[in-house]
Amino acid sequence: MNVYQNAMKQLDKAAKSVNLSETTVAILREPQRIIEVSLPVVMDDGAVRVFKGYRVQHNNARGPFKGGFRFHEQVDLDEVKALAFWMSMKCAVVDVPFGGGKGGVTVNPKNLSAGEKERLTRSFVRAISPAIGVNRDVPAPDVNTNAEIMGWFVDEYSRAVGHLEPGVVTGKPLCLGGSLGRDSATGRGGLFVLDGYLEEKGLKPEDLTVAVQGFGNAGQHFARLAHERGYKIVAVSDSSGGIHNPDGLDPEAVIRHKQETRGVSGLPGSQAVTNDELLKLEVDVLVPAALENQITGENAGDLKAKVVLELANGPTTPDADKQLHERGTVVIPDILANAGGVAVSYYEWVQNREGKYWSEEEVNSQLAEKMALAFREVHATADRHDVPLRTGAFILAAGRLGEAITSKGVY
Repeated sequence: MNVYQNAMKQLDKAAKSVNLSETTVAILREPQRIIEVSLPVVMDDGAVRVFKGYRVQHNNARGPFKGGFRFHEQVDLDEVKALAFWMSMKCAVVDVPFGGGKGGVTVNPKNLSAGEKERLTRSFVRAISPAIGVNRDVPAPDVNTNAEIMGWFVDEYSRAVGHLEPGVVTGKPLCLGGSLGRDSATGRGGLFVLDGYLEEKGLKPEDLTVAVQGFGNAGQHFARLAHERGYKIVAVSDSSGGIHNPDGLDPEAVIRHKQETRGVSGLPGSQAVTNDELLKLEVDVLVPAALENQITGENAGDLKAKVVLELANGPTTPDADKQLHERGTVVIPDILANAGGVAVSYYEWVQNREGKYWSEEEVNSQLAEKMALAFREVHATADRHDVPLRTGAFILAAGRLGEAITSKGVY
């Protein structure tokens, strides 16, 4: 399953639904720039290994390229191209003045020491530094990268340009200009969107059961905040496996267990489930928060959830999407559901530029307003064109991008 081809199918479906201009579609189908680099790193034993790294800058019609970079053994060019494309769509959906970019290094970070990881990060920064900058391309954390790594990123880039430049990345430590509320923004934003859906349907959180596939940053924060709101979290999973308790799990206890054991598996009082079994549990809301291509044409027919809230990027393939829609399963798409991270990244970028910093309450309040508005706009667009929420989100985003592209002119 080629993730970039899947992304293009989503664009084509939106284009056919509203007859987007051929110019807009042609431009959005191709990234503006692809950077592929080789990264030599001195390992702890003195040997030198060369890693492959990528930065794809998809479209900057609405503002600087924006998007995270990840460390993962499955990173390849097609994946990064798809993620950069989705970032362009995501920024347009929540109406922040960024374009889409994405980066990654093909590596299993679990096999690296802290020193090796830092040297790899700095090598990557040096390799792409001529193409990034606060007004050009602003990276951020993604899978297997975090605030600590963003701190190394800021330092290495600042060395390259000769002065401290904290705004070159977002998601960095608070002491280097990070924003309060950024760490929980993706999970919190997804919860705001789910709340909007429930309000639209007249449902209450305490009446719904939830399963979360992927218990990294986004999954953990979503589960914790949803539990506090009254949702019943009955299952979670990570790369170690999954756990299930139909009477409900305490996400705080799961987080502590994972910190102690490096996985959610084996939590006392829970039953073991595989990641695939978790997807098929009898729950109201399924939250894929791991990697791409988790819900496919092969397993979509076995899903029992009424709502799929995509906190991961690209977790549902187009053929699975079709099956779920035909069965009446509502899919709240990734370019809306997980856009809380880029919304607060925008707030962090603004704070860096102004040198004024907001309280966590102000950040969360702004995020709640931003995500609620985005949900209403996507929902209204989908209703107006009688299409699923995903297609509605792509129509809204592509329309905004097309307007910017044509306003600037093509020559």
